[in-house]
Amino acid sequence: MSKKNLYVGNLSFSTTSDSLRDLFSQYGTVTSATVISDRETGRSRGFGFVEMTSGSDEAIENLNGADLDGRKLTVNEARPREDRRGSGGPPRRNRY
Repeated sequence: MSKKNLYVGNLSFSTTSDSLRDLFSQYGTVTSATVISDRETGRSRGFGFVEMTSGSDEAIENLNGADLDGRKLTVNEARPREDRRGSGGPPRRNRY
């Protein structure tokens, strides 16, 4: 069974990881739910990730644009994190 990682954006600052888990578990099996918080302040950054082993397509379909804590959610499949190194170092060369 493959896991799918979902991005959940436009969260209210009062939304918790538990409330995210409860919401998404209506559509399938949630293996993790995390609201991302600011490292300095500990305050929610307004987005999170939900990992599901089943029901992710239904969750996207039903929850994208849905209202949670007074905010319209943005829900889609999470893209892999961009390489954050930027152009700080020399270009990498292939060895071949």
